[in-house]
Amino acid sequence: MRLPIISALIAAIAVPTFAESWDDTLSAARGQTVFWNAWGGDERTNDFIAWASDELDARYGVTIHHVKLSDTAEAVTRVIAEKAAGKTEGGSVDLIWINGDNFLSMKEQGLLYGPFVQDLPNAKYLDLSEGSAATVDFTIPTEGYESPWRLARFVLTHDSARVQEPPRSVTALLDWASEHPGRFTHPAVSNFMGATFLKQALIELAPDPALLQSEPTDETFSGVTEPLWTWYDALRPHLWRQGKTFPENESVLQQMLNDGEVDFAMAFDPAAAAAAVERGLLPFSVRSYAPEGGSIGNVSFVAIPFNAAHKEGAMVVANFLLDPATQARAQDITILGSYSVLDPAALGAQEKAAFDALPSSPALPTNEELGRTLNEPHPGWMTRIAEEWAKRYTE
Repeated sequence: MRLPIISALIAAIAVPTFAESWDDTLSAARGQTVFWNAWGGDERTNDFIAWASDELDARYGVTIHHVKLSDTAEAVTRVIAEKAAGKTEGGSVDLIWINGDNFLSMKEQGLLYGPFVQDLPNAKYLDLSEGSAATVDFTIPTEGYESPWRLARFVLTHDSARVQEPPRSVTALLDWASEHPGRFTHPAVSNFMGATFLKQALIELAPDPALLQSEPTDETFSGVTEPLWTWYDALRPHLWRQGKTFPENESVLQQMLNDGEVDFAMAFDPAAAAAAVERGLLPFSVRSYAPEGGSIGNVSFVAIPFNAAHKEGAMVVANFLLDPATQARAQDITILGSYSVLDPAALGAQEKAAFDALPSSPALPTNEELGRTLNEPHPGWMTRIAEEWAKRYTE
């Protein structure tokens, strides 16, 4: 009668606990340099990643080598090439800041390591219920192959000294632009921010926005985007330089706003303008806001390629990014100003206090002012919109 009890005890001892498993990860990660391929076009983000590297080195003996990308597809292409060459271990990419169609491409081609998110101790601070923002990337279920690290929302920024009542919808924007020719523009649609502006307009104008949650067919794309192109045809002549040329990215557009060349900028970070004011890059009179019907929002993720040379170190980085103290620092507008991905209901009193103590700014919209978060369309819409826009307006 005692044998089953003894066997059960042995089995219980033989199974490693979660803590023991994470200790093994930390041990293996010590001394590793994680090659994090991440967009390098924002100085605040670059500084934050450098700070994270210093902190990780001091705590865990893990450092980050920031491979600065202008386009995430650069890293994806590298992993694809390594797989084609038979390089299944020791890959050059350990971690990727990734979203949308790039994630979908890697997932479909079996280029991701995992699932790993459930193995991160700080995942307890996330809402990982089915369909939550932390588990869906541009309508694609992440299934534990991506770990969230920052929250984004589309906002428009205006100089309130010049524009007291900004347009609160894309229809109102058309009216405003026609009355103020040359005072509004958007980044080139080949740039993520320019494409996001068109997606925001598409959601507001689409006859049936629910169709945007599925991959577009020729039929649905034609029908759903028809109002978008009609609206844009009317808007384009009133844009800066008659819509014949566009700023390269949101940073250039922000500088144009600061110089008084245009009256609006845009960002996928509600705190971007407040942070720019803090750094003296925009006047105190700027304000950011979301359209009255809500704005596109999503979570930025990190993923680990299947052949990463330093998987353990990459997991340590991903876990560190979810630490409430790290998230609070990231949300500080004097540092990064990136909204937290953590579930407030999962935070303790001390952790909540760190967020409550963060500095504010007149340029920073409140969560209430941001209003409803609109779901990102399926990645196929962004690809086809950019292609169609180029065909219609640049060829």
